[in-house]
Amino acid sequence: MKKIIYGSADFDKQLQSLYDRPAFPPAAEEAARQIIAGVKERGNAALTEYAEKFDHAKLTADEFFMPLDQAKKIASTLPAADKRVIRQALKQITAFAKLTTPRNWMKTIRPGVKAGEKFTPMDRVGVYIPGGTAPLVSTVLHTAGIARAAGVKEIVAITPPGNMHPAVLYAMLQAGVTQICRLGGVYGIAALALGTETIQRVEKICGPGNAYVTAAKKLLYGEVGIDLVAGPSEILVIADHTAEPRFIAADLLSQAEHGSGLEHAVMVTTDKTLIDKVEKELYIQRDTLKRQATIDKVIANGIFLIYAPDIKTACAIAGDYAPEHLEIHTENPEAAAKLITAAGAIFLGQWTPEPIGDFCAGPSHVLPTAGSAKRFNGLETVSFFRRTSLIKYSESALKREAEIAHRFGCMEQLDAHGRSATIRVK
Repeated sequence: MKKIIYGSADFDKQLQSLYDRPAFPPAAEEAARQIIAGVKERGNAALTEYAEKFDHAKLTADEFFMPLDQAKKIASTLPAADKRVIRQALKQITAFAKLTTPRNWMKTIRPGVKAGEKFTPMDRVGVYIPGGTAPLVSTVLHTAGIARAAGVKEIVAITPPGNMHPAVLYAMLQAGVTQICRLGGVYGIAALALGTETIQRVEKICGPGNAYVTAAKKLLYGEVGIDLVAGPSEILVIADHTAEPRFIAADLLSQAEHGSGLEHAVMVTTDKTLIDKVEKELYIQRDTLKRQATIDKVIANGIFLIYAPDIKTACAIAGDYAPEHLEIHTENPEAAAKLITAAGAIFLGQWTPEPIGDFCAGPSHVLPTAGSAKRFNGLETVSFFRRTSLIKYSESALKREAEIAHRFGCMEQLDAHGRSATIRVK
């Protein structure tokens, strides 16, 4: 746990080291590159080899996909109460997705000129559902559920072979998954991006993963669309004298338990006394949690308690850090939010804990990390659409603007460009 106090000699240097965090280490990219090359060269044979090597699963090509009837049978064992909350969360996520669905439009923007946009749902997408140490049921809803709300016809859930938890499978079926691909990590991402003898490639791959999955998505961008390049989970909390230390500690620990040990949990406060109170509460609550080994790694290296002199400075630090999740525990959270320049998602007030966004609030929990909120948006409904611009000129409008095309053609030494306009009006 590190404390960074405004006014100390190395304050700015410590902040900069906090800001400069990679999404994944260079070694992950090199390892991913080699696996991708194997899938590209050897197709199904490579997938069979990698499934056994990385996931200890012996699969033939006809076993890459789980039959949906088998998924239904396993999902049927899920307790009714769990089924109910999955359906409720999906309903709320879908409702938000519908509100944010892009609309086709066309309007007259100048006399004789109409322009607009046309949005078409993608045909086939892949959603990556991590296996790891926890069954991430909510990730299914926050990827496949939004894709279905967007109108995507084929939704391929790709997940490691051992990730057959009844709740995960039930969520897949409820969210509209049409195929369940039992291939994990880099080799699974490569299979959907490149295609093999038996696997049809997808147009886009969305969803979180470990450092190797993230590196693979980056390397395959162009072969396939991706949502974003994201690193380990992180949270930053802005707090003033009105904040409750127990709530802040609970929220910091909610990210610390994720599993890699590389997560960040940061508090920036204008109340210096809050630092010791939150530190004390972190250890009290840590002792009551199950994933203590993982949490201890983050407590040692990934928790930062920062004192700032005022809310404006605190918000500037938050914007420079550009967190995946930003909570604002202040007297006027809406006012503070206006000062934030970059964040994946903002949670306003002490009654809006970040995990409610992870599970059921509505917006997707697939968000930019490692400062990439300055460059990427989180996953959203429009992520599953192709956007096409629409333009229509009347004859009189073209006559009015043909000279513009002609002069640009001359300047750029592209006379055929200019002629395509002037030939119509001479």
